[in-house]
Amino acid sequence: MFLSPIKIMVIVAVVLLLMGPDKLPEVAHRLGSSWRALKRIQERVESEVRDAIPDLPSTGDIARIVRSPINLLNQLSDQVDAKEAAEVRKNAPPPPETVAPPLITPPSRPVVARTENSTPPPDPSLN
Repeated sequence: MFLSPIKIMVIVAVVLLLMGPDKLPEVAHRLGSSWRALKRIQERVESEVRDAIPDLPSTGDIARIVRSPINLLNQLSDQVDAKEAAEVRKNAPPPPETVAPPLITPPSRPVVARTENSTPPPDPSLN
């Protein structure tokens, strides 16, 4: 619930009329000390809970989770997927060792045997 400045001024004016200007500082002091006491209790409870549950997300993280539970579900599913992938990699057999294929030499040009009586073929560029 959000109070606009006009609503706050109306509330202050009503409180001032009901209590009078002489009691207002005393009431404000009591309200302030009560607020501080509540904050101290909240901090003490939060520190005790954090000591008991160290993996508990921070208060800001919890507020974000409450505002957007879908993001929390997505993060949890990503963590589960990552854990499952790590398990699969851990339990998978090691990859086979690869052996380099032998080097293949290109075929050499066929050797034409010449005999003494053989004549070389005519050169077509001379025609």
